[in-house]
Amino acid sequence: MPRYATGRFAKRISDRSGLAFPYNEMVKEWNGSTVHYTEFEPKHPQLDPRYHPTDSQSLQNAKPQTIDAKVELGINLVATNIFGVVTQSISQFNPIPAPGAFETVIANTMQPQTQNKDIKMQSSVGSPTVVIS
Repeated sequence: MPRYATGRFAKRISDRSGLAFPYNEMVKEWNGSTVHYTEFEPKHPQLDPRYHPTDSQSLQNAKPQTIDAKVELGINLVATNIFGVVTQSISQFNPIPAPGAFETVIANTMQPQTQNKDIKMQSSVGSPTVVIS
């Protein structure tokens, strides 16, 4: 096994300042530089960020919207098929293909029907009782 000299009288050049310091007073920094102990700078904590898990963005068991929806209007009131499919075209700015380019997206959306002839309403009041005295 090799033996090294103690370096009592040796000098070493600092990587930061370029000055000569005693060999025994030199320390190694986190980035590999050898500097005098008066020039030593510890590693900043922001260079080793803590682990942050990503945020959840989607649902695990998602279902698409259904068009034939039943909506409860009250205790005994039920309306069926009050939503209709409407095709909408949306123009939006898209800089990817060319600067200043617009693209049109066509989407099917559900909107309440204003003049729906298929609306069925069912209601019940009960049996009235008349008392004459």
